[in-house]
Amino acid sequence: MDDVPGRVLILTGPPGSGKTTIARLVAARLDRAVHVESDAFFHFIEAGFIEPWRTEAHEQNQVVMGIVGEVASGYAKAGYPTIVEGILVPGWFYEPLRDRLQRDDLQVTTAILRPSPAISVMRARERSSNPLTDPAVVEQVGRGFEELGSLERLVIDNEAEGPDATAETVFDLWTSPT
Repeated sequence: MDDVPGRVLILTGPPGSGKTTIARLVAARLDRAVHVESDAFFHFIEAGFIEPWRTEAHEQNQVVMGIVGEVASGYAKAGYPTIVEGILVPGWFYEPLRDRLQRDDLQVTTAILRPSPAISVMRARERSSNPLTDPAVVEQVGRGFEELGSLERLVIDNEAEGPDATAETVFDLWTSPT
């Protein structure tokens, strides 16, 4: 897999679904890999920041996802298997990012982690204080992962599985021949 340029994994799910942990475990299975934490790109906005789950953040969200796509594309085209991880809600963040990567003829695989809402809230609350520990916000954002239509086939219910088993499932999905 390391010698196959142009592979990108989009790893998403609601807050508390284990995305960062799984991305790190999957990356550790490779000789070289890049882990792009897309949520971090919102923190670069020093003035005029709008919480990304708010409707009025649409323009900001498009800008940020475009930049995330540019970064991920750059690494992938340079030959680094690249994991883009974050709360990439379908209908808001996911499609613009996926489409941006596909325009560069990159091989894009998607995995959506989705434990139960109660587990997501519990895990998110165990973190340091930020808006994504507020149960109401976690539940609001989590609803964006409930009815996924054609994307439902990409869901991995990782509530009962431990991190290592989930990482193995995601890694196998990403590295299987297309």
